[in-house]
Formats: sequence, C-alpha cells, structure tokens
Amino acid sequence: MPELPLGLASLQRETAAGRKLPPVEKWNPAHCGEIDIRIARDGTWFHQGTPVGRRELVRLFSTILRKEADAYYLVTPAEKMRIQVENVPFLAVLLEVSGSGREQELAFTTNVGDEVIAGAEHRIRVENAPGTGEPAPYLHVRSGLEARASRSVFYQLADIAVPGERDDELGVWSSGMFFPIGTFP
Repeated sequence: MPELPLGLASLQRETAAGRKLPPVEKWNPAHCGEIDIRIARDGTWFHQGTPVGRRELVRLFSTILRKEADAYYLVTPAEKMRIQVENVPFLAVLLEVSGSGREQELAFTTNVGDEVIAGAEHRIRVENAPGTGEPAPYLHVRSGLEARASRSVFYQLADIAVPGERDDELGVWSSGMFFPIGTFP
C-alpha cells in the first residue's frame, strides 16, 4: 500500500508525539507562491503582520521549513510557499555546558524546541556586523537552517571562551572541535 502524504494535522500529531522531523528534503512540490509569514530577527513568527501566539503552531511550521539558496519555504508534500526571514529562522535561547576542555559539549536549545550539540554536524560560526564589528554567533541546526545565539547565550559563550591556536583568537570547544568566536587585542 502506498504511503499517504502527511497533512498538517498528522504532522502536528507526530511532532507532539516527539517523533522525528518530516522529510521535507524529499518533498518536491510545485512552488505555489508566497504566504504572508515573516520570521523577525528576534525569532518571532508573524502572519499577516500579527505575531503567531500559539507556540505549538510555530513549532509545527518550523518542522516544515526548508532553505533553498537564499530563500526560505514552508514545504508539504503538496505545496511549497515562500516566507520572509529577516536574519535566520531560529534563535538559540539556552546553552548547557557539560565537561571541560576538548571534551566539553555545548548543548543548545532553540526558540522552537530544537536541541543540538555543537560539533561536526552542528558548527558554530561568527559574523561581525558591518560598521560596529559586533560579533554574532550562529549555529547550524539542520539542513542549512541556522540559529543565531541570543545575547545571553553569546555572553555564556564569551564566558567560557579560551585562547585558540592563534595568539589573538578566542573560542569554545564542543565535541572535540574548536570554534573561534572572536579575537582580542
């Protein structure tokens, strides 16, 4: 018997039951246009200019989000709708540090409930803001989708930063990998 495509109701049931994410990378529906959904820089989701107040709905939509080139889409087996993302779709809001030195692990939780440990598959990168040079750390969450570290998470990273191989480099260890997060004079 062929497998039936997942609808939003079944996606919500599966997500609520803690099941794995839907296989959006395998779905190739026709592009249906744009939908008036925007993810603000602070991680707030808006629909038609109004914040989406239901956390469960935001989580559900986050599970069917896909990035292609520089555009973001909500994808189901039958539809693909472009949305607007001001920076990146997620915000890393919690950081749990376990271990120390090269054995340290950094476990991040996003504003939509994704949990990832920084390492080979979930790299940390830093961009410096033009003009101010202020660093902004980003974490790969899944399939090209990233989370920007919230200010409090960035402060935690800065607090545990250690010198790197270069004389002016600071960074953090996680899962045996060193991630530069800044420099010092």
